[in-house]
Amino acid sequence: MQEAIKRLHAAGYQGVEIWGGRPHYYRRDLDGEINQIRKLLDSLEMEVPNFIPAQFRYPSQLCSLNEKIRKDSVDYIKDAVFTAELLDCKKVSLCPGLTLFGEKIEEGWNALKQSIVELLDFTEVTGTLLLVEPAHKYETTLIYTVEDCKRMIKEIGSDRVGILADTGHLHVNGEPVYETISSLKDHSFHIHIDDNNGDFDSHIIPGKGTFDWAGLKKALIELNYQGFVSAELGFQYTLIPDEAVKETMDFLKKW
Repeated sequence: MQEAIKRLHAAGYQGVEIWGGRPHYYRRDLDGEINQIRKLLDSLEMEVPNFIPAQFRYPSQLCSLNEKIRKDSVDYIKDAVFTAELLDCKKVSLCPGLTLFGEKIEEGWNALKQSIVELLDFTEVTGTLLLVEPAHKYETTLIYTVEDCKRMIKEIGSDRVGILADTGHLHVNGEPVYETISSLKDHSFHIHIDDNNGDFDSHIIPGKGTFDWAGLKKALIELNYQGFVSAELGFQYTLIPDEAVKETMDFLKKW
């Protein structure tokens, strides 16, 4: 992780969003290195704007109707909150998950809502912002769109539940970019950026697909957005990470 942080800093990035899967920072794997990681981030004046527990089917499913699985999934996210605290990060993102064949969508919705409420109770002391990430039909049966996410937040009624808006998901869902992002005016939110051609969430370098970057820029400027935008590139760039992060930064600077 320390090598990745150094390379990202050299490429001009001001922060690094950390994924909670191996070998990045799964549960307590890197606790022995945490002081070194924190010192490195501080020395480079870099932040961790969001912590992403490994999710999407495995190893957690917050919407499970199997109570043992649901409770274990809540405990897993609690552990991720602890990890985020060690990184001085106050945001943890949540994936809505998938109901299984034959299960009623509303029952999965209620199970997810119960899990989020339990996590809110747990994070009351830390003040952690829980960011629910609307997905798409390949990743969820519950929260596809930003509007779905806003409905969940309204039902829960807490200002410590926000929205993680992913440009790739917006594009696959066909959500109008400017209108959708503008509607987040009264919500806490964070942005993941990646591109695709509207057919599959391929996580390609921004500008390589057909996403409406002009619409996103207009909305963020009007909202006076002061947070991070985090590039979330696909595994196809694993063998050429420096080239991919440089090309992404070049796009961001122009954008």
